[in-house]
Amino acid sequence: MPTRSRFAWCITGSGHFLDEAMALAQRLPGLDLFLSDAGEEVLGIYGIRLEDLRSRFAPGFRLVRDKTASAVPVGMLYEDIYHTVVIAPATSNTVAKCAFGISDTLPTNMFAQAGKLRIPGIVFACDTEPVVVTKSPHDWVTLRPRRIELDNVDRLREIDFCRVVASPAELEAALEKRLHELSLTWNTSSS
Repeated sequence: MPTRSRFAWCITGSGHFLDEAMALAQRLPGLDLFLSDAGEEVLGIYGIRLEDLRSRFAPGFRLVRDKTASAVPVGMLYEDIYHTVVIAPATSNTVAKCAFGISDTLPTNMFAQAGKLRIPGIVFACDTEPVVVTKSPHDWVTLRPRRIELDNVDRLREIDFCRVVASPAELEAALEKRLHELSLTWNTSSS
């Protein structure tokens, strides 16, 4: 496998614009999906079945589940497989852990180790504004993040090799910029 040829896309327990994030992930060339236990749960809650994922992504797609105590799959970062780590969407819990250097899930471990390897990260944080309107599994809800959640997003923005985005449009723009930096283009196949 060519050096640093793939995106590592991490799913946490947030449903915030999950469908939009997954639609963007499907358009990326060379992508593997990393699920935390909570991410695996939320996919099911939002009607996304694990057995259906392979057909949604380009050939070579890998699904990596958080089934080890020490996040063994993070070792793939040391094999120079990934050029970018994306966490989208990211719960306020994941944002706080990343902002304070806590790495106890597959996505937070991927984020920490990627930064240590100088692999750029993109984090689509869910609690970025004083009022957030988001789709729950059954309806739209209005949330009012606390000061601590907003502060953690600000702290995360200061982390080296990390770009924080606050909307699907910002996520798409960040991915477009990263593709351009890598001389890559969006996948246009119907897979």
